Amino acid sequence: MSLAFIFPGQGSQTVGMGVDLAETFSAAREVFQEVDDALGQKLFALMRDGPETDLTLTENAQPALMAVSLAVSRVLEKEFGVGVDRAAFVAGHSLGEYSALAAAGAISLADTARLLKLRGQAMQRAVPVGEGAMASLIGPKTDVALAEAAAAAGAEIGVCVVANDNNQGNVVISGAKAAVDRAIEKAKELGARAIPLNVSAPFHCPLMQPAADEMAQALAAATIISPRAPLVANVTARPVHDPEEIRRLLVEQVTGRVRWRESVAWLVETGGVTRFAEAGSGKVLSGMAKRIAPDAEATPLNTPADLEAFAKSL
Repeated sequence: MSLAFIFPGQGSQTVGMGVDLAETFSAAREVFQEVDDALGQKLFALMRDGPETDLTLTENAQPALMAVSLAVSRVLEKEFGVGVDRAAFVAGHSLGEYSALAAAGAISLADTARLLKLRGQAMQRAVPVGEGAMASLIGPKTDVALAEAAAAAGAEIGVCVVANDNNQGNVVISGAKAAVDRAIEKAKELGARAIPLNVSAPFHCPLMQPAADEMAQALAAATIISPRAPLVANVTARPVHDPEEIRRLLVEQVTGRVRWRESVAWLVETGGVTRFAEAGSGKVLSGMAKRIAPDAEATPLNTPADLEAFAKSL
């Protein structure tokens, strides 16, 4: 069995996430405390008690989701003896790429928390609220070609690109609001359902260039070492372990496409992965993995019972 750890992105946050881990394991409590200390913020209290509107803010959701993912991976290692080095690869969806790198020891937990806080703030600053939009194109006919055709219609009046290629039947477009609205009309003509997403900024499109510039500066100053398991990067869907290449791809990722479908396909077909373990909040990526690679096993690791069962299964 060849294993890959995968780490969720924004949208998987819920009030109460990580609480049962903190109540059960000191290793989880230490992670949440370390993140609070790094940010000078009571982030875990917000995760535990809400309000949801504050937790959903990009600058809070990003480090909070990473904290839950790192609590899972640290508990697995400290309590059950299952380190990330048991995996052939790691991968993460958008901000989850930072969680993957932190879990694999490439970036310290404190630095990862600060980088994600900044990334959330920079993405919010890049485009005034209401000027950008994202939409999910779904349905059996939806693939990258359909999404690119819809985005091209929108691009006639403004920035509009394919932002996330999640899986066959689920592709996200991003850009200027009027352009995305036009692309939604075109997608419906082409036979897809189009659902506007409740996001505060148009992620993974060229409008995020100011945020990419801010992240380039911050990442240049951050210490990055080779991860204990290679990272399959969002923008290339290929493994990377060179720290300078990781730095470059994290900057590119702010404006670039999340090639999740291609990443999972590469992991299975070339990387030989037969099992995915989703470390963190929710089970969105497990569902995507099953749709992309029906023969692979995908296990969400949320609760203490999940972790125990997973460790025993190894």
